[in-house]
Amino acid sequence: MFIRGQCSATDGHIFAFPKSETTGKKRQFKDIEPTFLKVRGNRIATFASKLSEAQESEMSMQAQTRQQMVELFGRGPTLLAEALRRCPKKMWLYRPSLTRWSIHEIILHLADSEAYAYICCRQFIAEPGSGTAEHDASAWASSLGYFHQSTREALGLISRLRKMTHQILCFVPDSVWSHTTLVPTKGTTTLDHWLDLQANHIPHHVEQIQQNLVDWSKTHRQRKPATRLTRTPATEQVVLAPFA
Repeated sequence: MFIRGQCSATDGHIFAFPKSETTGKKRQFKDIEPTFLKVRGNRIATFASKLSEAQESEMSMQAQTRQQMVELFGRGPTLLAEALRRCPKKMWLYRPSLTRWSIHEIILHLADSEAYAYICCRQFIAEPGSGTAEHDASAWASSLGYFHQSTREALGLISRLRKMTHQILCFVPDSVWSHTTLVPTKGTTTLDHWLDLQANHIPHHVEQIQQNLVDWSKTHRQRKPATRLTRTPATEQVVLAPFA
């Protein structure tokens, strides 16, 4: 037999104090475990279990997204090569406007950026918490004589450096992705965030290359190759007829 107790001032639950079978008196709170505590304990356990499942699911999705970014990072040079194959070499120096780069300049910029990223990535892994220098891409492009540099050598450098950095990122432990460095214009940045930026860097410039090709094609129509006239007996007869 249970007697309704007083409501708790903190949670509004009602205590159920059973009567003593011998004395008929209510038992003291210290002698029993209120039913609501068991119910609350079950609810807390269920909530904790669902929270743990949600966290594991979020971590799994984060790991999957990271893996996709690593793969995109590794495909960068291939995407660049495919875009360049569609562009005639004679248009690589074409600039759509004074504020836009030519394909030649884009290639040299990517080589400089890749050299910078090569060092930056290793600082994230080996020297977390350190500061990282940042380069001014526009200043480098205008001061380093891009016009006189070789695009072939630049493309080879991009491919080699990206391959080496990609190999490192494929085996980085999960704990390292939260490492940070201080970037002057971006503040504290994690390796995860850095990867997202770098994986999309080459695809961003591939879009610029494609737009350059579109703009160049509007003003430079490609001539069709001249067809060679093949002589036939009929044409020879027409040509020779007046002299017969």
